[in-house]
Amino acid sequence: MADPVNDSLKTAKRREREKRTISQMIAIYCKAHHSIDSRTETAYCGEKLCPECFEIDEYSIIRTQNCRNMETKTSCDECENHCYQPEMREKIRTVMRYAGPRMMGKHPIAAVRHLLGK
Repeated sequence: MADPVNDSLKTAKRREREKRTISQMIAIYCKAHHSIDSRTETAYCGEKLCPECFEIDEYSIIRTQNCRNMETKTSCDECENHCYQPEMREKIRTVMRYAGPRMMGKHPIAAVRHLLGK
């Protein structure tokens, strides 16, 4: 398991950026797929989520926090260690397929960094 306490400054910043980016993607997905009335929880990025998307957000944040390869990996998809359980991996793929292309409009800097793996 990762030891975020011992992260270099660069790795700590990257870990934080990744947590915020995935949370933003989940928020974009939730906003498009779930009613405003159902969004009663607050995501890591500060946006409102429904309970189902909040569960994905929490899970993603924990997995990113504990990522062992944060210093060297380019993306989770290309990583040799799959941190996500199969069911959650499929859920996050669905979220990313929808939200990924929409990130450029809502969070362009985060989108470009994510694409570059930085």
